[in-house]
Amino acid sequence: MALEKRFSAFFYGTLLHPKILRRVIGNDGTHLEICPAVLLDHTRHKVKHADYPGILPYSKSRSMLGHELEPEDRSVRGSLVLGLSKEDMGFLDVFEGDEYARKTVHVHPLGIIVPLGAYEVPKHRVPGSATEENPDLTPSTPDPLPPNPAETLNPPIQCETYIWASYPEELATEPWSFQEFIRLNGWKWLPGEGGGDLEDYLEVDRRREM
Repeated sequence: MALEKRFSAFFYGTLLHPKILRRVIGNDGTHLEICPAVLLDHTRHKVKHADYPGILPYSKSRSMLGHELEPEDRSVRGSLVLGLSKEDMGFLDVFEGDEYARKTVHVHPLGIIVPLGAYEVPKHRVPGSATEENPDLTPSTPDPLPPNPAETLNPPIQCETYIWASYPEELATEPWSFQEFIRLNGWKWLPGEGGGDLEDYLEVDRRREM
């Protein structure tokens, strides 16, 4: 019997939160592993009039920004999730919709890989309280990337991610912050905290019932 193909994916927006990821894929995620990671030569932007971000290759966003960025600013930090099933990816495709295109990229792990259940996003992280067992995937003041990061970081891992595919004009020039999202808008997205019934979720639920 052939083994089911498994996928790895890099998340950089709302899906950084394990509760949101579980809500989308419709299971407890016990088959998944996670670690912090960075995608080089891309930029993350707020989507105008939305809570979530989009990313672009730096070669495309540079003209929109009108100036060069430092290496740290032309990289996107997020989470690398391993072990996703074909069904999981199908639900993620529906959730992301036609504003995004799923592309193959290579990301550099920034920490050890742990079970998804070992990591929960605290509402208020005390600086310095992250541990290897409960890593902070999106620290507000991360350690800077080393010089020549492509050569000095951990070896890259191939995975899938969702690149902004709609009009570039719909992206704001300012960056998107996960901490700001959790503070201001997380309640709308988190199951059990007043969220969980957004149209983004309902579209996935309709697909699940087919």
